[in-house]
Amino acid sequence: MQTRNNQGRIRDTHKPSLSVKLERHNIEVTVKTAYVPAQSAPENNRYVFAYTITITNAGDVPARLLTRHWVITDANQKTQEVRGEGVVGEQPYLVPGMSFEYTSGTILETPVGVMHGSYQMEADDGTRFHAAIPSFTLSVPRTLH
Repeated sequence: MQTRNNQGRIRDTHKPSLSVKLERHNIEVTVKTAYVPAQSAPENNRYVFAYTITITNAGDVPARLLTRHWVITDANQKTQEVRGEGVVGEQPYLVPGMSFEYTSGTILETPVGVMHGSYQMEADDGTRFHAAIPSFTLSVPRTLH
């Protein structure tokens, strides 16, 4: 069946409409990193990096960040695991569409390393779930090509 809309264009009313289904519990995590030369001492194998994390609730249920878990590995394959409550002293509550941004840091013994991890979240519906933090590289500028 064809109908005419108010702009005079014809549209097919038998075509299924396109809909976007949000995941009920969907947290997106983005990361930006920076080397901090003023706090680093390469001659002592001390490389300081800052990372800024943006956590966005892309789901359709409000959720609170409860805990964090980081796995940090340097170029020598030395691994540190960090677990704790919240982030930077907070347990942000994110309604759908809301973001929370924070900056933190880590110290490596090598000029290159990687980090990844997860946040444990609790949604208003009582569901606890993990939001993955994608792996990202920490690198002194001009160290990697």
